[in-house]
Amino acid sequence: MSTLDLEKMAAQIQRLTDIEEIKRLKNAYFRCLDTANIDELREMLTEDYACQCIGGDYDYVAGGRDEFLAMVGDSFNTKMVTQHNGHGPEIDILSDREAKGLWYFHDQVYNFVTKEFLSGTGLYYDRYVKTEGHWKIQYAEYERVYEATEILDRPPHLTAHYLGKHGKQLPDHARYVPASGTWEY
Repeated sequence: MSTLDLEKMAAQIQRLTDIEEIKRLKNAYFRCLDTANIDELREMLTEDYACQCIGGDYDYVAGGRDEFLAMVGDSFNTKMVTQHNGHGPEIDILSDREAKGLWYFHDQVYNFVTKEFLSGTGLYYDRYVKTEGHWKIQYAEYERVYEATEILDRPPHLTAHYLGKHGKQLPDHARYVPASGTWEY
């Protein structure tokens, strides 16, 4: 095997390693959303992180990591149950430091205040950067493929509720604002 062949093989191994690291990063991102793990989520995002979330009746834009984390802290609270899964990642390594990804996702959300159940899918378009040897999410945007909501007569009977124990406790006067997908209080 020539030196050139070994260099090509090393580059291919690095590319595959980078793709696996990005897959783990995005899966951890979804887990941290559903468990309101703000501290771990902070470590996954660049300081200049930005995002846009386009749903059926909302278009949320965060212009910074702290703004996004505040929204997550409020949204993934004791009055919610959420589940997010990413599927079929299409990741392109653009350079040693840059990558982009497309993820198909599915989510379900129970909002106990509005008695609303949401189920939907969408496409996440991400940009990643590698800093200090670790991949981080620099930008994320999703647009819904579909989003279906229904008002429930009563909340589901839950035998487990992780956010009920670990999510942020919002004040009783907190009000959900569908147009922005955020809470006011």
